[in-house]
Amino acid sequence: MALMTPISSQIWDMKYRLKEGDGAALDKTMEDSWRRVASALAAPEDDPGYWQTEFYEALEDFRFLPAGRILAGAGTDRHVTLFNCFVMGRVPDDMAGIFDQLKEAALTMQQGGGIGYDFSTLRPKGAPVVGVGADASGPLTFMDVWDSMCRTIMSAGFRRGAMMGTLRCDHPDIEAFIEAKQDPGRLRMFNLSVLVSDDFMAAVKADRPWEQSFDGVCYKTVSARELWDRIMRATYAFAEPGVIFIDRINKANNLNYCEEIFATNPCGEQPLPPYGACLLGSINLASLVRSPFAENAALDIGALSRLVATSVRMLDNAISISRFPLEAQREEAIAKRRIGLGVTGLADALIMCRARYGSEPANALTQSWLAALRDAAYLTSARLAEEKGAFPLFDAEPYLASETVTGLSPEIRAEIERHGTRNALLTSIAPTGTISLLAGNISSGIEPVFSYSYRRNVLMPDGSRKAETVSDYAYRLFRELKGENTPLPDYFVDAQQLRPSDHLVVQALAQKYIDSSISKTINCPEEIGFDEFKDIYTEAFDLGCKGCTTYRPNPVTGAVMETAGAEVDTDGEIQEELPLKQPPAKPRDAYEAGGVVYMTQPLERPESLPGSTYKIRWPESDHAIYITINDIIRDGRRAPFEIFINSKNTEHYAWTVALTRMISAVFRRGGDISFVVEELKAVFDPRGGQWMDGRYVPSILAAIGEVIEHHLSIIGFARAAAPAAEREADADAPPSERLRTCPRCSQYGVIQQEGCDVCTACGYSKCA
Repeated sequence: MALMTPISSQIWDMKYRLKEGDGAALDKTMEDSWRRVASALAAPEDDPGYWQTEFYEALEDFRFLPAGRILAGAGTDRHVTLFNCFVMGRVPDDMAGIFDQLKEAALTMQQGGGIGYDFSTLRPKGAPVVGVGADASGPLTFMDVWDSMCRTIMSAGFRRGAMMGTLRCDHPDIEAFIEAKQDPGRLRMFNLSVLVSDDFMAAVKADRPWEQSFDGVCYKTVSARELWDRIMRATYAFAEPGVIFIDRINKANNLNYCEEIFATNPCGEQPLPPYGACLLGSINLASLVRSPFAENAALDIGALSRLVATSVRMLDNAISISRFPLEAQREEAIAKRRIGLGVTGLADALIMCRARYGSEPANALTQSWLAALRDAAYLTSARLAEEKGAFPLFDAEPYLASETVTGLSPEIRAEIERHGTRNALLTSIAPTGTISLLAGNISSGIEPVFSYSYRRNVLMPDGSRKAETVSDYAYRLFRELKGENTPLPDYFVDAQQLRPSDHLVVQALAQKYIDSSISKTINCPEEIGFDEFKDIYTEAFDLGCKGCTTYRPNPVTGAVMETAGAEVDTDGEIQEELPLKQPPAKPRDAYEAGGVVYMTQPLERPESLPGSTYKIRWPESDHAIYITINDIIRDGRRAPFEIFINSKNTEHYAWTVALTRMISAVFRRGGDISFVVEELKAVFDPRGGQWMDGRYVPSILAAIGEVIEHHLSIIGFARAAAPAAEREADADAPPSERLRTCPRCSQYGVIQQEGCDVCTACGYSKCA
C-alpha cells in the first residue's frame, strides 16, 4: 500500500480517484488508480500486458507523476482530454471569426484544457472598421468576452478555467493591456504576458524610439525604455504582466522550419503554435536519491535514465488514446507528437544530497540530472521512431540543426539521423503543485521549498475545523532519520532565504536542457527596490531564459497567513521548529469563519445615513434601474450599510427586493464583503450580456456589482474588506508570511509558484 499523508489522500480522493456518478469509489486505493492509468496507457502496445507491468512500476511510489489530466482521465469513459496545454488558433480580425474562436475556446475548456491566445491579430481601439462606419473597440474588450466565457464554464461545474492572453510589444494597445488587470475584477480568468522581441530589447538598451503599428500602419512612436519601465512597474506592483521572449522561443524551437509560435499555455511552460497541444509528466527526483543525507548521498542516474525511457513511452501512448476537443488539435498533436516530460522534487533531492539550493554544488548537480533526463528522452524517442515511426513532420536536416539537438552527444544525434524521433519536442518543466502534494508534499518542479512546515485547517463533516501540520517531504524524512531535536544543516534553505538571482540562475541553467520552456516564479522580497527588480528581467534575457515571471508580496497582491515554520538565525541556519505565533486579538462580540472576522450582531440603523444613488441603463429594459447605497460612519471610517434597487420595470421587482435584503444583511454584519462584488460580476446571463460604455458586461447583476465596486472605491472602503483589515492587524508580519486567500477553501494559503497560483492549504491550483 502506498504510504500517503492526510493531504495526499484528500487530494487523491477529490481530484484523481475514479468514482461512480453517485460518488461511490471505483478506485479503492491509490494502487487501483495506478493500475487504471497503466492499463490505459499500455493499450496501444503490441504486448500490453508486459508494458502495463512496466508502467505500473514507474507510477508506483510516485516515481513518475503524469499530470492531473492523465491521472484523472486515463482508463475512464469520461469525454475529457488527457492534454493539459493548448494554444488556440489565430484570432481573425473580423466578428464572425472572433466568435468562432470563442466557441472553440469554450469547447476546449469544457473538456479540461487550459488555453492560450494571442490577441495581437485584433486591430487597436479606434481603428476604422471598414464597411460598417465604426471604430474598433480593441483587443481588450474581446478579452473581456473570453473572461466571461471562462467564468461561465467554471460556474457550470467544470474544471476552473485557466487562460493565457498575450499581446505583442509593438501593438498600439499595449499600454492598456499592461494596465488591464489593475482594474479590480477585470480579466481575472487570464494570466497576461507581453510578447517581447529581440529588437525591442535592443531598443530598450539603446534608449531608442519604438513604433507601435498594426497591419503596416504606425499609430504612434514611444520611448522603448519608457514602455519597458511601464511593463516593469505594473509587474512590480501587481505581479502582472509576465514577459515572454518570443523571438528566442521561435529561434530555439526544434520545429522552427514548419511552425511559428505566438503564445503559450496558461503557465508559460509550453510555447505552442496555433492549435498546438501538449501533455505533461514529471520525474520525481526525490524518489531516486540513494542514502539521503549521508556523505555518499547521490541520485541514481541509471535509475533516472530507465525511468525517463518508460515515461516517454507512456506519454507518447497518451497521445494515441486521448480525446481532443477539436479536430484541428488532434491533427496538430499527431503531426508532431509533442510531449512535456520534466522533473519535480528538485529542491528536496538537492537537500537529500546535502546541496544548498542555488549554490554552485547544487547547480552542478541540477545540470547533471537534467542533462541525463534530456539525453535519455531523446535517445528513447529515436528508438521509438525506429519501432513505431517518426513524427510525420520530421525533416532530418533542419531538425538536426536545431539548438537543442545540436547539444546532444554524437551517438544520440546519429540515432536521430538514422531513425528520426517519435516526438518533435520532449521536455518541459511544468507546474506540479497538486501532484507534488499528492506525492507526499515533495518540492514543486524546480522551485525551492516554500515552507518546511505549515498549518492547514481541514473542514470536518460536522462543520468544525481541525488544524493539521503539513511538512515538506525532505524535512519529514530528515526528522525520521536524524531525530526531532537534530539541528537542521545549512543546506535546508527555503524560498524566503534565497535571493532573486539564486532563482534566476537555476531557471537559466535548467533552460539549457529543456527544449520547451519552464514554469518558474522568481520570488522577490517586498522591500526590493524597483531598479533591482527591473534588473531581474534584463538579466533573464541576457542569461537565455525564454520568459520571466516574478512575485513580490505587496498590499495589492499579498495577504497574511500564519505558517508553522522554523526560525532562521542570521547565518541562515534553521533552528528547531517553533509553534505558530499567536493571532492578533479579535474584538469582543466577534467570531471567525474561514479566516474572516464577522460581527455577531448586525449593526443598528441610525435615523439618518449618508449615501449615493446611481443610475443604470440596461439596453433591453425600457426603464432605468436606480441603485442607492447608504453608508454608516464607524471609528471615523465610512462603510456600506444598506442597498436599495428600484425601477419602474416590475419584471425586476421580486429578485431586486430579495437581492437588496441579502446584500444589506451582509453589509450590516461587517467583515469581508468583497465577495459580494466578485460573485455579482461573475454572473453570466445565458441570453447574453450587453456592451456598456465600450466594454462587455455579462448581465444586469454584473452591472450592479460594478456599481457597488465603484461606490466602495469612492468611500475608501475598496481595500478595507477583511484581507486588508487583517493585513493592518498583522502589519509586523514578515514578508515570508504574506500569502493570499484561496478561492476554493478561503484560507490564506495561496502562493505564486511556477508562474501559477497554488494553495498550500487545500491543493487548489489555478493551472491544474
